[in-house]
Amino acid sequence: MDMVGNRTLSDLLVERTRRHPERPALVVEDRAGEVTGYSYDELLDAVRRAAAGLSELGIGPGDAVVLQLRNSAEFVFAWLGLAWLGAVSVPSNVANAAAELTYLAEFSEAVGYITEPDYAGTFDEILPGLPRMRHRILARTADAGGGVLFDDLLKHPPLPPDSSAPGAEQVLEMIFTSGTTARPKAVMLTHANLLWAGERVVRGAALAEGDRLITALPMFHINAQEITELAALTVGGTAVLVEEYRASKFWSQLRRHRANAVSLVAMQVRTLLAQPETNGDAEHELRRVIYAINVSDSEKEEFERRFGVELCNGYGLSEGGTVVTFAPPFGDKRWPSIGLPNGDRQVRIVDELGQDLPPGGVGEIIVSGVPGRTLMKGYFKDPAATAAAMRDGWLYTGDFGYLDEKGYAYFVDRKKDLIKRAGENVSASEVEFALSEHPSIAEAAVVGAPDPIRDEEVVAFVVAVQGAELTVEEIQEHCRSRIASFKVPTTVHIVPELPKTSIGKIEKKVLRQRVASV
Repeated sequence: MDMVGNRTLSDLLVERTRRHPERPALVVEDRAGEVTGYSYDELLDAVRRAAAGLSELGIGPGDAVVLQLRNSAEFVFAWLGLAWLGAVSVPSNVANAAAELTYLAEFSEAVGYITEPDYAGTFDEILPGLPRMRHRILARTADAGGGVLFDDLLKHPPLPPDSSAPGAEQVLEMIFTSGTTARPKAVMLTHANLLWAGERVVRGAALAEGDRLITALPMFHINAQEITELAALTVGGTAVLVEEYRASKFWSQLRRHRANAVSLVAMQVRTLLAQPETNGDAEHELRRVIYAINVSDSEKEEFERRFGVELCNGYGLSEGGTVVTFAPPFGDKRWPSIGLPNGDRQVRIVDELGQDLPPGGVGEIIVSGVPGRTLMKGYFKDPAATAAAMRDGWLYTGDFGYLDEKGYAYFVDRKKDLIKRAGENVSASEVEFALSEHPSIAEAAVVGAPDPIRDEEVVAFVVAVQGAELTVEEIQEHCRSRIASFKVPTTVHIVPELPKTSIGKIEKKVLRQRVASV
């Protein structure tokens, strides 16, 4: 047994509550600027009440429930409440369109959903085609809209611990991840996975008991869940969730909430730098910026000078239980290195035959671990993809990088066809699948192009059916009806043909060179 034992997420919450019942556990600042806080006692009480209410509806161990919520106390109550029951959370990006939500709900075999008024209409639209979806729960509102109010679930007497509660290796969450396939795969994460994730962040970033961790990244992503919420629980600290990121407000929010650590991505660094500089930018209680997705050397240097704190670069992925490498907080960071293997991790760089490459050799990043504990349990309903990704105790990430002579890791390229847009992963294959559904599109290829603010933009190359007329606006509107807005191509080139290899495969390398030279 490893360092997290046979404990669960519920055990962690109970343990921290016993030690620090009155300490602030969760603080939420909503879009209107209203701040609400909960002590560990209050958080545990709300979680147990949510579990009782969900159980009364008939939701139990193994049942999947979609969470379509912004950063809010309700998200945390529902997420931890489902874990208390042994049920499975299925977080959904709030930008998901009806078709994406339908796929996510169908594939996960979800029996219900918890959402808020802004997204209730989309669920109403898709429910007739989802007979398994029996439970409709509305949060952050007084109007149940024909369903059940989440607030009413919280009126139930707290559900006591159950001797038949889930074990450490029971799945508590499915994270849908954009990869190289047209449809996202569902990463199964267990209680042990999440406890390990919290431990890794705490140890890698050298966090201290009682630290206050802030994020404006969404809780439906693994980053905010593990680098903020779980790390805060692990140190008996406070997780501060900002509902909506606004560059003009965020640094003052961070200072006002007396944050000791923050998780940032490149888009946030760039937009914060774009704000007017003030004399108080470096006056804060921040010790650690847990960071991912490289910016330029000049942007990094300017951020650290202006805000008086170092960027601690790292690398991780949902399949790996988040953090894989992390820059030493007290040592040489070797920017743009993504750091050293985190904690118990072993990282190798291998060629196509799985052979180790020497320092400087670019190959696939693979990481050791145990499925269901330090690596994902697998992909839901996809044993072939699971077997391809996890071989002989190693996760093959599909990401490429190299190690230097000191063992520091460097990231070179993302998974094939994965576009990073403002912190969101966009699968080119998924966008191509949406484009292919247009009756006047014969062929389509999607690539990423550099974007000075949002890391990359989505660029589509489209060939029209012979005799058909297409417009860029028509193509974008077609995509908007099928995929989330951040996945919709920002640039569309209608071309007579696509470059092909000798065996007829589209040469995306040529297209990437074309957009890079513009």
